[in-house]
Amino acid sequence: MAMNTTSPAAASSGGVMLFISTLAIILLSVALAVGLPGNSFVVWSILTRMQKRSVTALMVLNLALADLAVLLTAPFFLHSLSRKTWSFKLTGCRLCHYVCGVSMYASVLLITAMSLDRSLAVARPFVSQKVRTKAIARWVLAGIWVLSFVLATPVLVYRTVSSGSVNGSLVCFPKYPSPGHRAFHLLFEAITGFLLPFLAVVASYSDIGRRLRARRFRRSRRTGRLVALIVLAFAAFWLPYHVVNLAEAGRALAGLASGAGPAGQRLLLARYVLIALAFLSSSVNPVLYACAGGGLLRSAGVGFVAKLLEGTGSDVSSTRRGLSVGHTVKGAAAPPEPGPAEALSPPPTLSSEAD
Repeated sequence: MAMNTTSPAAASSGGVMLFISTLAIILLSVALAVGLPGNSFVVWSILTRMQKRSVTALMVLNLALADLAVLLTAPFFLHSLSRKTWSFKLTGCRLCHYVCGVSMYASVLLITAMSLDRSLAVARPFVSQKVRTKAIARWVLAGIWVLSFVLATPVLVYRTVSSGSVNGSLVCFPKYPSPGHRAFHLLFEAITGFLLPFLAVVASYSDIGRRLRARRFRRSRRTGRLVALIVLAFAAFWLPYHVVNLAEAGRALAGLASGAGPAGQRLLLARYVLIALAFLSSSVNPVLYACAGGGLLRSAGVGFVAKLLEGTGSDVSSTRRGLSVGHTVKGAAAPPEPGPAEALSPPPTLSSEAD
């Protein structure tokens, strides 16, 4: 991630930069006002309202913690945008952007893990039943966090603080020793932080859809909505940012400096807005939980998050998973055989509720 308050290459466009800075302040303020209490509520709900936390609940908990971490850096960026200078020295510059980078990687890897988990439950239900334990989930979560800390390390290498061209202001910005380093960092971030994980997500959901259509399983309206909404929201907020990354990487490979020429200026200005917009991805998930919860918000009150997560592929449901759909004898009641579709279906107490 790269959040620049002002760039030496863009300092001359004062009026446009004022508009961009104002828009960035508004977006960051909205993200902080919505996301901080929202994600805190999700963490509180899972830790205090769920006696038996499912694998899905553990993943959502870690996703909320990643969102909280990045939102805690927003006040530093807001201060910098309003004062038009970076006041937190080199350590603060690198630390804030490193936290943002770790959060980005953790979020996309958690979303990928949730998608692969659902795909495995549909494709290999007995295998899913064996490996979908809290012990394995904790190892996976630990691996995701370690990998996120490693993948975000280029931020620590390339971030620096330098004097801007306006009133001696300080700027926290990425400084590369050569265009090749700049292209590498941008491509590395786009490929590892978006392209590869989302190819896995798309493949997972394509496989889920194909298997459900082939076996004619009924899909509840609440079924799979939570994870699907999280995936779509993350893609909507982050895809434009990474498209700009790829465009700037192409310019770097062509030997063009950042912000050089009209096209470079437009990319640079777009980057400021898209980075602030990406912060909203850390605040939107609690809103999505409320949307996916439907009637649970009214019936369960402050406990709706716990009730929702109890019905999203919980550990309890995975113990009852089978491979085939049961056939009923005409006139006789058949015992319940959830089949692999149960990974995408809520428990009976939830599926009967109107959305």
